[in-house]
Amino acid sequence: MAVDGKARAGIERQISLPNREAVRIALRSLRIRIWRSLITVAGIVLAIAFLSSVITSGIVSEGIRQVTGAEVGTTAQERATQIWLISISLLVCVVGITNAMLMSVTERYREIGTMKCLGALDWFVVKLFLLEAGFLGLAGSLVGALVGFLAAVLAAMAQHDSVLTSVPWSKALGGLAGAIAVGGVVSVIGAVYPARRAGRMPPADAMRTEI
Repeated sequence: MAVDGKARAGIERQISLPNREAVRIALRSLRIRIWRSLITVAGIVLAIAFLSSVITSGIVSEGIRQVTGAEVGTTAQERATQIWLISISLLVCVVGITNAMLMSVTERYREIGTMKCLGALDWFVVKLFLLEAGFLGLAGSLVGALVGFLAAVLAAMAQHDSVLTSVPWSKALGGLAGAIAVGGVVSVIGAVYPARRAGRMPPADAMRTEI
């Protein structure tokens, strides 16, 4: 029994591929499906840009109000509407990522089956799709957060001359980082179901599938 346990451990060590290999495969898959990846990224950009602009606008308005005493900002009803719209946009973003990842899984049945027949563990396959979604989320979140941040700051500057001196920039940058983090988390959440579906796929069934 002890020998069998050692043998199994040795086999697992042999078929556990390094993380850098998972990253390489994930990036290659995104390059192959570049147009679909760009469409998915565009959806993330729009959702995170809206989120970032709302966060930044609130921080800018609060800074101007504290320095100048001017009554700026949004009403409670407007804030509730913004929260509702942000929730809907993030939900649509999750659905878009899930759909894109499911299509990717369907197209890669044979690839997944080949990897599993060659000894890839279920977790390695799951990790591939989570990495792909994470890369898409990071790229889209960075662009979207910057676009929303700049749009909110420029809109405030067009209405108030004291924006650059009254805004707490450390807090604003923290909001920017928070928007990027939300985008990354949302992207990974959207890929959980497709990744688990790919990881649980029996190798023989995947190899027999005709696409």
